[in-house]
Amino acid sequence: MRRIGPVVQGITLDRTTAGDGYFPTAHVHNLARAFPAITLALGQRLIGSSGMQESVRFSRHSDDFMDAAERLASQSNLSLSIPPTVAEIAKEYTSFAVAQQGKGHPPAVDSIEDGILIAAATGDRALVEDGLRIARELAGVWPKSRLPIDWNGSDAWISGLEERAANLNQLTAVIEGQVVFHKLTKVRVVQR
Repeated sequence: MRRIGPVVQGITLDRTTAGDGYFPTAHVHNLARAFPAITLALGQRLIGSSGMQESVRFSRHSDDFMDAAERLASQSNLSLSIPPTVAEIAKEYTSFAVAQQGKGHPPAVDSIEDGILIAAATGDRALVEDGLRIARELAGVWPKSRLPIDWNGSDAWISGLEERAANLNQLTAVIEGQVVFHKLTKVRVVQR
């Protein structure tokens, strides 16, 4: 696990349902949103040659984990070797939300928000504006029946998001609080 500005990037080893192995899974977590757990957002599991997720058996861990780690690194949308930039991570959140819409999946409201908030936390106004533009486009096509129950309309959502993105002091306070809350003070910080 490592911190890249307002984001944590890591790999989890998700236990298989049979309990005999794990699925290596790359993920990120936005620290600019107060949340009680690490979200494992943008999760990408190791994919085998069949196109299905692949597990590593505990009994074969010492033989297979290096190969699995190398393949996961080559498959990941966000680099696991050279830390991605915050801009690359923000764009990946946005791309994920757009792809979810294209596949007919539920609106990825949190992913859009996360991309905008991490861009705002680093002061990248151009990236924030691009994220807000995409948020407006998606809000216009998201089916109302699939939006969160507490949805107050796209105008209220966009206005609230603009306000949160403009308040750098509040974003910084949330990030610092989340670092302490999740006990990440000793996690390696990379400036990108």
